Amino acid sequence: MIVEQLKYIIWAKDLARSVRFYRQVFGAEVVHESEVIAELLIGGAILGIHGGGEGRRTWTGLNFQVADLFAACDGLTAAGGQVLRPPIDTPEEPAHLAMCVDPDGNEIMISRRRKRG
Repeated sequence: MIVEQLKYIIWAKDLARSVRFYRQVFGAEVVHESEVIAELLIGGAILGIHGGGEGRRTWTGLNFQVADLFAACDGLTAAGGQVLRPPIDTPEEPAHLAMCVDPDGNEIMISRRRKRG
């Protein structure tokens, strides 16, 4: 079997709001959009957002790796998301991860590349 493309689907109670959020925060490019689903290109991957969600908190496993973790968290908050666990610098290493939630309750991570040891 040859996989043509890997897509990850999340649910949104408000599809239009969710598309705006991912475009604003992560620079997503809309490659397909209908009344029930949108496909967004982010960092070379496709994120599908399906309407009809219930808006409940849901773990997704999605991780968005960015160059500036703190700026990304600020952008996420400004766009209507919430930072659940902010990035924290420690004596052992600089901050590398933030746990967040989008406006539709999808839990996501934002990270920065860790320095190789």
